This record gives sequence, structure tokens and C-alpha cells, in this order.
Amino acid sequence: MKKLFLFLFVCYSFSVFSQKTKKDSISALKLVSAPVEVNYSSTIIRRFLAPEVLIKKNPPKKWMVTGKYTFLFNQSSFANWSAGGNNTVAGNMTLGYDFNYKKKKWNWDNKVISAYGLSYVDGQGIRKTEDQFEYNSLLGLKASKLWFFSFFSNFKTQYSRGYDYKQEPKLAVSDFFSPAYWSFGPGMLWKRNDDARINIAPATARYTFVSNEFSGKYGVEEGKTSKLGLGFNLSAYYKKEIMKDVTMENILAVYSDYLNKPQNIDIDYQLNIFVKINKNLSTNLGLHAIIDDDASKKIQFKEVFGLGLNYIFHKT
Repeated sequence: MKKLFLFLFVCYSFSVFSQKTKKDSISALKLVSAPVEVNYSSTIIRRFLAPEVLIKKNPPKKWMVTGKYTFLFNQSSFANWSAGGNNTVAGNMTLGYDFNYKKKKWNWDNKVISAYGLSYVDGQGIRKTEDQFEYNSLLGLKASKLWFFSFFSNFKTQYSRGYDYKQEPKLAVSDFFSPAYWSFGPGMLWKRNDDARINIAPATARYTFVSNEFSGKYGVEEGKTSKLGLGFNLSAYYKKEIMKDVTMENILAVYSDYLNKPQNIDIDYQLNIFVKINKNLSTNLGLHAIIDDDASKKIQFKEVFGLGLNYIFHKT
């Protein structure tokens, strides 16, 4: 992302009957009110610069970009272990990427969450343990100190094919863009800072997409590959250091479809806890719960825990 810099240059030139003018220099970040002397026919004419000038050396930054890459590793092995057990190797990669823009009354927050993980278990082979892509965009126009007129967009899907291993043979239950969800709509945003905000969008359009293979699932009618809903959406984000080197992050999305069983509220909640060991190592705990009766009649729950190798970057 290119840096945006604002340079203000103030130049004063004085000419009296085509004679050269002697100028005083103006220092940056200082108010200047200095005399200028002009020689003409042995007569000294004194003038003063007006009005006072303020030169901004470091204009405020408009873009703030932050990224965090994490690799979680889990491994267990057994040899002549009387209690039994299967050798296991698992790895998860996660990328969190924020790029936010601020200028006067405008506020534009963007957040990308991307994760993918695989595990290998003796006797079972390779299985997917994590698969997520989500992009959130929230545009706000300041209305008061903490409130904004807003427009949000949220898109989420997964990267690869998923299976239900309880079935024999295994049953495909998802694939890239199957399902995929896209929600957007106007609303009101309450924002205390970048780590605490709530957006309320009472007129949210929500599209659900599937491939022909999964037609008839995820709330999409048989023979169709998409579904349009209109409902109420609430999204919230809260991040806080709960104690030294321990950070908690909460991400919540709530949706009710006016057109289809509005009493069946969809809830998507993510809780991430990071315990910092040093600059590049941390212990990470991730909990993810989903209530969506179009996808499953039961509460979906996922937990990931492990030692994380982190790389954090900032760009402004």
C-alpha cells in the first residue's frame, strides 16, 4: 500500500519595480512573522510577511496495515506404548490481515481471515482440520462522536473439499465456494476504537451459493445454486489484553432472515486467545461455534490449540 504524504510549500516573492527581493527563510513547524528589506533607489522599504505561516512536516497517516501470520504445530508419537495410540502430525496456517483507512469523517475498516490445516493420523491418512476464508469490509461516515452511518460487506467460504468421515464410504459435504455466503447492507456503526465496535444493519441482503453437486443443501432449494435472504444483521468485534502478554479477541455475527423462519437466528462466534512467549512464539487457543439450521441441526463447534510461530508486520 503506497504511503500518502502531504507537503505544503509556502513561497513568498516580492518585486518592487522589477528589483530583486531579499527573502527570509521560513523554518518548518514554526510560526514566522519576519521582516523583508527591499532596496530601491537607496531607499529601504520595510515590509512584513502576513499572515503567519505554519508548515506541517509530518501529515497524519491515512492507511494503517497490520498482518499476522501464524503456524500452529501439533505432534504425538508412540512406541511400545501399552495404553495404545496413533502417531499424529498436524499443522495449521492462519493469516490475519487488517488494512484500515481514515480521513476526516470517513472510516473504512477491512479484515481478512484465512486459515488452512491438515493432519496425518496412522491408519486414517490425511484429513483436513481447518479451512476458512473470510473478508469483512465496513465503511463509515461519522455522525457523532462514536456513531457512524455505515455500509458493511461480509464474504466467507472455504478452499477445498470437505468430507463426513463418519459415513462409509466418506461423504463429500462441502467444496470451494460450496457453500459461500455474501452479506451486505446499510446500517449504523458504534465504534470506540479499532478494537471495539458494533455494527447494526436491519436491512441486510444475504446470498448463499452452492455448486450443482450440493443443490438442495445449506438452505438452497433443490435444482438451484443460490438463495437470496433479507434480514437483520449484527456484527461485533472486541479485542483486549486481559493480562500481561495475554490477548483475547472476540468476533461475533448474528443474522435473522425476515423471509424464512426469522425465529431461527444464525450465530457465528469466534474466540481467540494469544499467550505471548516472545516476539515470534505464542500459545494460541481458538474456539469457533456456529448455529445455522440450514447447515446443521446441531451446534457446530471447533477448537484449535497449539504452539504458534508468528510473523507480524506493519505498514503505514
